[in-house]
Amino acid sequence: MARVRLTGLGDEEYLWEPAPGSWSIRRRGEAVTPRAFGPGDWVLDRGAPEIPASEYDEVARQAAGGMTVEKIAEDWGVSAERVEQVLGHTGPPEPDATAVTTIAWRLAHLQVGFAGRWEWTFGERRRDPLLLVDFTPRAALAVERFLALTDRWRDSVATLADEQLDTIGLSRYPYGSDPDDAFIDVLWWCNLELIHHMAEIALLRDLWRARATRQGQGDHAGSSGG
Repeated sequence: MARVRLTGLGDEEYLWEPAPGSWSIRRRGEAVTPRAFGPGDWVLDRGAPEIPASEYDEVARQAAGGMTVEKIAEDWGVSAERVEQVLGHTGPPEPDATAVTTIAWRLAHLQVGFAGRWEWTFGERRRDPLLLVDFTPRAALAVERFLALTDRWRDSVATLADEQLDTIGLSRYPYGSDPDDAFIDVLWWCNLELIHHMAEIALLRDLWRARATRQGQGDHAGSSGG
């Protein structure tokens, strides 16, 4: 489904910013976020560390599993005080005010995840996950690299025995709780990331097509009226 939905992605659509303040990939020095990263000329927008409202239950699970406040804070890159605020929160959390992201950002984010987790599960387990993907403004190249990374991940996962799926710490990915989790949980998370970000990309493609159609109709109406 991802292959089908990515077919024909063009550079302009790939970099289209559908709302003011969108996050994307940008030339080094032009990033609009404080922690943009990447090894090459293009970097991926990244904001200040925070615990999203959707992850409050995960933080509670970490605490219930025996993780200290300090370790949870290190895991999320936030202060211990912030973790204590989350753990002390009652009632449903307020929805996060997050930036809209471009197709380029979402595709790059997925590449970082699959490249990093492969490196720290099946690879040498030493390279910084944030420096493994060379971001590109060319849509076709980004899609090619994305599909290559997902194929490699899928093929490597297929070699694992059932007992390895249950092994805690099979993935040593340094940004997150992977070393404390059974690999089946890591795999579940990767599947979730792929599903929800590809769904977002598909929606953005639909909106881009509708936008182009409206613009074309407007041009046609204007020329007819003239």
